[in-house]
Amino acid sequence: MSQAPAVEAVDVTREYQLGGVAVPALRGVSVTIRPGDYAAVLGPSGSGKSTLMHLLGGLDRPTSGTLRIAGRDVRELSATELAGLRNRTIGFVFQSFHLLARTSAVDNVALPLVYAGVRAGERRRRAEELLDRVGLGHRLRHRPGQLSGGEQQRVAIARALVTGPSLLLADEPTGNLDSATGAEVLGLLEQLNRESGVAVVVVTHDRDVAARASRQIRMRDGLVVA
Repeated sequence: MSQAPAVEAVDVTREYQLGGVAVPALRGVSVTIRPGDYAAVLGPSGSGKSTLMHLLGGLDRPTSGTLRIAGRDVRELSATELAGLRNRTIGFVFQSFHLLARTSAVDNVALPLVYAGVRAGERRRRAEELLDRVGLGHRLRHRPGQLSGGEQQRVAIARALVTGPSLLLADEPTGNLDSATGAEVLGLLEQLNRESGVAVVVVTHDRDVAARASRQIRMRDGLVVA
């Protein structure tokens, strides 16, 4: 029996109301991300790629069309159920890290497990294990301000993976890093994708970043064009 896609969008649209006018951000997009996929969503600013990422990540709901996350149709889920599903199945990595400044690396990584109701000892064990996997086993007690940009992004990746998600969404993950550090972070994402089978979707406007993915989803004007 084949596994359900990590996330599947079928003919989804998303409109925003601006001053009483409906502005289309997505105009009928279909995308399937399967377990173990490594895809890049590529497009210029305003192409709809960030809107698509918010939908694939369950942070927003489509105006029309069908969106299934881990086989569940989001139309059938309450806000609380959707938040719970998102917390279990999807990890997020952002351009600007979003780490808590006064909190150690290990406690930053353990944070999603607090919301998931995992006990303190187990939270720490899993957080330490993941920091070790991303090459930061020696920086557990350091706060973000004591880490380089590349190290902070590794902490953010460990935090995204700590709940054991089936999908990792990375929005411009190298945007705040120099090219050498950015390449290291992409190498880490590729390694995690190979070794743990987590599906990875990188949202980017950078062709070099997109070229490393096994497939590219090109967007323009709210549509997938290739």
